[in-house]
Amino acid sequence: MTGFANITVAELHEMLEKQDVQLVDVRTDAEIARGYIIGAICMPLHLLPLRLSELAADKTTVFYCQMGGRSAQAAAFASAQGLSSVANLQGGILAWAQSGGELVA
Repeated sequence: MTGFANITVAELHEMLEKQDVQLVDVRTDAEIARGYIIGAICMPLHLLPLRLSELAADKTTVFYCQMGGRSAQAAAFASAQGLSSVANLQGGILAWAQSGGELVA
């Protein structure tokens, strides 16, 4: 049991429409500067242990990175630290962009 769900881009679109979700981008500042998903909290993976308390425990938290590896680490960490509703975006921002998802710079 990983403690978090792996979700697809389609599932994320559905979640964003239906519920209050906090989206967390765990890429580096340089990667984030090239574009991120609207509304995302920018929190590089190496800062997550220091900044985890900034996340609302009562919201579903979806982590994403470039392709899904670092965000899976972030999701596992957050879940282990007590966040109850945690997900990882499979394919990361690349999958989001390939599906036509909007990005802001």
